Amino acid sequence: KEEIRGYLNEARSRGIKNILALRGDPPGGTGEFKKTEGGFEFSYQLVEFIRQAGGFSIGVAGFPEGHIACQEGKHVDWQRLKNKIDHGADFVITQLFFSNRDYFEFRDFLTNLGVSVPLVPGIIPILSTAQIKKFTALCGAKLPALLVAELEKRGDNDEAAAQYGIEYATRQCEELLREGAPGIHFYTLNKTRSATAILKNLRLPCIPIDG
Repeated sequence: KEEIRGYLNEARSRGIKNILALRGDPPGGTGEFKKTEGGFEFSYQLVEFIRQAGGFSIGVAGFPEGHIACQEGKHVDWQRLKNKIDHGADFVITQLFFSNRDYFEFRDFLTNLGVSVPLVPGIIPILSTAQIKKFTALCGAKLPALLVAELEKRGDNDEAAAQYGIEYATRQCEELLREGAPGIHFYTLNKTRSATAILKNLRLPCIPIDG
């Protein structure tokens, strides 16, 4: 906890205003999460700690299909997200998903629980068929059958898969924004070409950041 306190103090001194509070994955991305000595067992405890430190807007992760490790089902997982919000989270960024129906069900469930903080959908532009199959296997997100069929038509042609990914994500974002999503978070993986193309398709401004 003292290590986290030090990071928060440094962030504050650098003028950072927003913190995304994540429990994090086990080393290697698989296996069971184990609490470190003197650390936090649950992410709501981290949220509460940051809230008590003061001076930050706190974001947390949400899972429209339920967290891969939550054996009790997605509704239990969403109740746990409500707990994080009750302990001080100001906004939610979701894990990647490919069916907007999952996001809308997630949003409506939380709204019915009285949640009013922004629930920002997380969208990942597909860069290749192999890449997205690997990502979804790790995080438990579902690939719709029609999407898989379209990607398999393109085989190992990464450029064709990426172009289709731009088209698919554009349609996703159009519907999400039309139905009231408060914005879009792109998982770019430090590759901005697809995200930039999607923003242009949506007729949204692309502002380059120097440095």
